[in-house]
Amino acid sequence: MESANTPALLLLDLPASALGGIDLLSFTVTPRFRGVKDLPSGFHFAFAGTSTAFSERHGLWFRIPSKSASDGNPLFIARWNAATETLEAETDEAERLRWRANLGSIWREGLTPYRQTTSKSKASEADKDENEEEEVHDWPSLTSAISEALLSTITVGDSNHWHLTSASSARRDLEDIPGLDEQDKEELQADKELRLLPIDLKQTWREGATGRERTDAAQDRSWALEHLAREHCDDQDVEELIGELQFCFLMILTINNFSCLEQWKRILTLIFTCKAAVSEQSDFFIKAIAALRLQLQHCKDAEGGLIDLADEGGSLLKSLLVRFRKGLEGMTGTGIADVVDELDDLEDYLRQEHGWQFGGTFTRSGVLELEDGEQVQMESTAYDEDDETGEFAPQIVELTPEQARQLGITPEEAKDLAIGLSRARLTDGDRVADVVQEEGSSDDEEEEEVHRHEDESDDEEMQDLDEMDSRF
Repeated sequence: MESANTPALLLLDLPASALGGIDLLSFTVTPRFRGVKDLPSGFHFAFAGTSTAFSERHGLWFRIPSKSASDGNPLFIARWNAATETLEAETDEAERLRWRANLGSIWREGLTPYRQTTSKSKASEADKDENEEEEVHDWPSLTSAISEALLSTITVGDSNHWHLTSASSARRDLEDIPGLDEQDKEELQADKELRLLPIDLKQTWREGATGRERTDAAQDRSWALEHLAREHCDDQDVEELIGELQFCFLMILTINNFSCLEQWKRILTLIFTCKAAVSEQSDFFIKAIAALRLQLQHCKDAEGGLIDLADEGGSLLKSLLVRFRKGLEGMTGTGIADVVDELDDLEDYLRQEHGWQFGGTFTRSGVLELEDGEQVQMESTAYDEDDETGEFAPQIVELTPEQARQLGITPEEAKDLAIGLSRARLTDGDRVADVVQEEGSSDDEEEEEVHRHEDESDDEEMQDLDEMDSRF
């Protein structure tokens, strides 16, 4: 019997061919598999599902204390409940003692050593060792800002065991079905509710703000960032936001949690639409950008394209980075320079690995109606920080006859209004219309224009000849 002398995780009663995983590594369970040994200190996330396909996944956060703080070798036990198809922490002390006493019998063949490599390439042994070393060091960096307090707040879990599933959701991300009352929504929330930070990107100004103050706060969300830290973060520490950013990303990566994906986007949108806060809390923005760069390096591990860095899928992040850099222009100071350096590293990675091209412009589209009534789809490339862009930008829609009647206007007037607004939102609309008319002219029209110029030239020559005849 081999001695069990390192921290270990037992994953018991998993069905055959089930999905199992820990941290960045996932695998198909074999009949002899009982868990993972040689766990390093720090936070870990174990997860499982009934199959490797897109089934609901259950996960469990736990923490291995450092050797100096631990008494012996910690053993964590998670058991698959076949009746409810859930992964549950084993809390029965007698059962825990029984498994610890028999741990030596399964130590050699039932437990696999902890490793963190997702590389499937047929590289040399030296390359494989390098890949494994890189992955091992990535997990601590990906969880560097996660704490027990953060996990307990989000999952409302017990100490040292924090459970959630791919169906766990913040209440705000529940599908908004018309006609449901509060009781119906409670029933719809069948899984554990996630207590994520209440980020509201629709109102980023203080209560009672009016006029210019509201406009400034909508363009620079520094007040919203400070208010969120003051009201909802422990010790008013804004860096808790980085911890939640890391938590959400890892839940996307491992258990495909949709609510965490939405919160990840909200956090990035809040961070990268700040200006004044950058000079005041430059260290926070440096850490946030570094954390994002490391996360993007692992986006390829996400299943189902939840995080797609292709040109279309990365449009939100690209527009945020362009806007953020635009806001840093003209700002000075050592902290600002460090933020710009970190931003340069992030953009360089996206250029090299994903072929992104960054510039100071956005491409906008709209419908332009010409004088003859023809409607043309137009695109205009321009950037104006006073314009409202992004997820919550105003949309111009055509009113229904009922909506027009409620506003006291006719459907024809409503249509004219929509067309006028669409035209107003195009930059240099008159110039664009002229270009469209010139580009839209047919070959026949061009030919007629040439003949007209030729005729005018002939008329001028005949007039000159007549004048010469009259003089002589």
